Amino acid sequence: MSDKTMSADEVVSRLESGMTVGIGGWGSRRKPMALVRALLRSEVTDLTVVSYGGPDVGMLAAAGRIRRLVAAFATLDSIPLEPHYRAARERGAFDLTEVDEAMFMWGLHAAANRLPFLPVRAGIGSDVMRVNPGLRTVTSPYEDGETFVAMPALRLDAALVHVNRADRLGNGQYLGPDPYFDDLFCEAADAAYVSCERIVDTAELTKAGPPQSLLIGRHTVTGVVEAPNGAHFTSCAPDYGRDEAFQKRYATMPWPEFRARYLTGDEQAYQSAVGEES
Repeated sequence: MSDKTMSADEVVSRLESGMTVGIGGWGSRRKPMALVRALLRSEVTDLTVVSYGGPDVGMLAAAGRIRRLVAAFATLDSIPLEPHYRAARERGAFDLTEVDEAMFMWGLHAAANRLPFLPVRAGIGSDVMRVNPGLRTVTSPYEDGETFVAMPALRLDAALVHVNRADRLGNGQYLGPDPYFDDLFCEAADAAYVSCERIVDTAELTKAGPPQSLLIGRHTVTGVVEAPNGAHFTSCAPDYGRDEAFQKRYATMPWPEFRARYLTGDEQAYQSAVGEES
């Protein structure tokens, strides 16, 4: 068993333009923002981004890095619609595949199980089929004869997720109230990179929470990054909540100004700027 620790910049060095990248978390909750900020410092572009979208989507869209977005929504939670995502979408900056939340989940399940699709009731009778003319339906071969949406697998070249704790081998632990779908992102990807608030010994993982909190198994993980405050400004319960004041600043500040002020330096510079203003 090998030590999988690396830096955020080393993770990004393994990504290439044109890839399909899944980003874990949910809205403005436990997003791998340190990894997203590292990605923004790189030249990687033309991405297909798969995400329950939050500021990860907003920042990448504002920076012109997204070619196609696959999402069920893009929200900051306390601010319902991600404003930088909205602005980019309104100017036609990228293609959008918008699906129901359950369809999205089953797309990840299909990819994790190496299936081409999975049948799902979600989407039937809605405009999802109209706005996604490429979607197909399947009919049950059994007596019920029910029609389902055939949700295609959301296969990822790489996944980026953030958890509370991890060990050097790639086992990841969440300590908050919700696992979201970070495990599925990792299982659906050819390479998965986990950032965490703190790297600990494996034995400490089992002391900090029950076995079911060990969400991510090392067999799915390519690299581990220790990134304290790495989900900022999204929440990472119970370590910290969402930085609502900073989020409001992000949402109302013109993107060029925000980028120049917070994203031109490395992660240490970002955290220093946040600390000075808090």
